[in-house]
Amino acid sequence: MTTPATVQRIDALADVRAGDKGDTLIVAVLARDRAAYGLLERRLTDDVVAARYGELITGPARRTCQPNLLAMVFELPGVLGGGVTGSPALDGHGKTLGYHLLSLEIRDV
Repeated sequence: MTTPATVQRIDALADVRAGDKGDTLIVAVLARDRAAYGLLERRLTDDVVAARYGELITGPARRTCQPNLLAMVFELPGVLGGGVTGSPALDGHGKTLGYHLLSLEIRDV
C-alpha cells in the first residue's frame, strides 16, 4: 500500500524575499531546514513557479539553486509589467507577488 501524498504550502517550508531588475521579478526562496530544501528542490521547479504567475510572465522562468544556503532564486521576466517605476501594478516592488508564491501548495510524494 502506498502512503498518501502530503500537501504543504510553501510558507510552511520557507520564507521569501522579492526584488526586481527592470520588469523582472526576482524571488529568493529560503528553506527553513535541509528537509524542506530537498522537497522544494524536487517540487518547486521553474515550470511550477512560472505557472503560478501565469500570463504575467513574458519569457521563460529561471531557477538557480544555492544548496549551501538552502535557497533558490527565481527570475520571472515581465511580471513587474514595465519595472518598479513604470508599472501600473500597485505592487511594483514585488512584495505581495513574493507572498503569492508562499501560498502555493506542493505535494510531497
